[in-house]
Amino acid sequence: MAEKKAKVLTKAALIEQIAKKTKLTKKETEKTLNSLFDTVKETLKRGQKVQLIPFGSFEVRHRAARNGRNPRTGARITIRARKVPAFRPGKALKEAVR
Repeated sequence: MAEKKAKVLTKAALIEQIAKKTKLTKKETEKTLNSLFDTVKETLKRGQKVQLIPFGSFEVRHRAARNGRNPRTGARITIRARKVPAFRPGKALKEAVR
């Protein structure tokens, strides 16, 4: 019976794959991955950009306020301005998924 590939790579599966490739334990790999996530989050929170050449870059973008509609009632509402995290893939990542 052929093995089905998962449609989503979960954090646990990612940790497992990285641990195999790096020969680190899963605990060490998880700690490293969590440190990466925390560092990216803290950097974006300060309004700075994270560049991981050639993988891609993370940045904070500003979304302007806009008008919308409540889908339940149809009433007009104002959606306030906010900051959102964004990812821009690098050239190598774009070419890898073509």
